[in-house]
Amino acid sequence: MLKKSIFKQLNLSSSTEPVIEWDMTPDLAFCTFSAKGMRDELINTQERICYFFIDNWGKEPVLYLMERGTRHVNILAEIKAPQEMLIDCMVKQGGTATSRDNFSIDAPLKEWLLAKVVEAENSPYLIPTTSEKTVEEEMEVSLPTPGEIGCSDRVTLPAVNDSFTDDQLGSVIQKWNFFDAELNPEGTFTNALADTGMMTVLDERTGLIWQREGLDLSSIRSMKGKIEQLNKEGFAGSHNWRMPSLEEALSLMEPAANTKGVFLHPCFSREQPFIFVAARRKPTGYWFVDYAQGKVYWSSGTVPGGFCRLCRSAD
Repeated sequence: MLKKSIFKQLNLSSSTEPVIEWDMTPDLAFCTFSAKGMRDELINTQERICYFFIDNWGKEPVLYLMERGTRHVNILAEIKAPQEMLIDCMVKQGGTATSRDNFSIDAPLKEWLLAKVVEAENSPYLIPTTSEKTVEEEMEVSLPTPGEIGCSDRVTLPAVNDSFTDDQLGSVIQKWNFFDAELNPEGTFTNALADTGMMTVLDERTGLIWQREGLDLSSIRSMKGKIEQLNKEGFAGSHNWRMPSLEEALSLMEPAANTKGVFLHPCFSREQPFIFVAARRKPTGYWFVDYAQGKVYWSSGTVPGGFCRLCRSAD
């Protein structure tokens, strides 16, 4: 058991064991918890772990302490580690200073963390993130009412259940100038969001109504059953909610992370960090839009667990 001094400054969840999983990596964490999300009997597990990883999606690499669970993704703290150590760690894994990816830590970085952060009292290198907000606090974001601002630049995005190859993905993103941290980092798509009440938001530019929250982690088969049940019950007074197309989901992507750590307008919950879309990947797999990393990625059909944020046409 590690000393708990590192956790005294952090907003650690009560269900998280105060230890560091040194062998955990971002990819392994995703596969582990997405696989659990596929199993209905484990969908509500409270198990959470902590691990370090290097985020190299910004201008320079950043070392984070992550808290991860089946339905929970939370950055607990930023670690002000020497840049040369982070770059050396990435290079050992085949990356470079410009490689846009996440990286696990190596032995020298682990040794530095143990001495300077984990086993140190009130480490100056540990910068806790803002404490988590409740769903109610997340929803307290002021938006105009429908028609209050108006939108003269309306567009109609494809809503079909299409399939894309890796090469076609870049063309789709460029066509609509969607932001993607890897494929189009200068992109931006302007929304015109308005508050429709009942935990939904209208984008007057695309004519789509969105859930502010979304559906919990599950397999795609279970997700389709949840959508069917939600429509049967008439969520927010409507019966035509659906998974968004790839283009529709990307239209919500903001070019910078908000204070919740996701590339979304702050009126949306951060509890759905990566979502299913209706599009499939050719020749195999599922496309996801990842609002935590600000990009599109795919997962094989063997680990298709994900969240979802549903939409419907306002017309």
